[in-house]
Amino acid sequence: MAGLYYEEFFVGQEFEHPWTRTVTEMDNVLFTNLTMNVQPLHLDAEFASKTEFGKPLVNSIFTLGLMVGVSVNDTTLGTTVGNLGFTEVRFPKPVFHGDTLRSRTKVLSMRESKSRPDVGILEFEHTCWNQRNEMVAICKRQAMMRKKPKG
Repeated sequence: MAGLYYEEFFVGQEFEHPWTRTVTEMDNVLFTNLTMNVQPLHLDAEFASKTEFGKPLVNSIFTLGLMVGVSVNDTTLGTTVGNLGFTEVRFPKPVFHGDTLRSRTKVLSMRESKSRPDVGILEFEHTCWNQRNEMVAICKRQAMMRKKPKG
């Protein structure tokens, strides 16, 4: 299993995820439609051309999902019980079709679960960067992680 167990993490640990992804117009239109977000800034090139951006913006929730998704293979693949929450989600720069994104993860804190002795709670900070080395997204994520099986 690629994911790490609770005991294999440590506060301050950092991951530079090797996966990168170029965001396409199809990604943005499909995701925006699947989530029923009718914001023309994501779907209507003519509308978007008249905004300060001059072209469609990638749906920020797609960016959030991609940022966290590329972290899974290095950190939580098969070892997470589930996400408990996302906090302090920010998008300091817009993402456009054709941007290539990469992510980093840092372990901010760890604690034992008070109700479940077989899991621990981690807080991750995820950051996402474009090909110009501009941060386009950042969040903190609280995840319930499995401990190593005994025996």
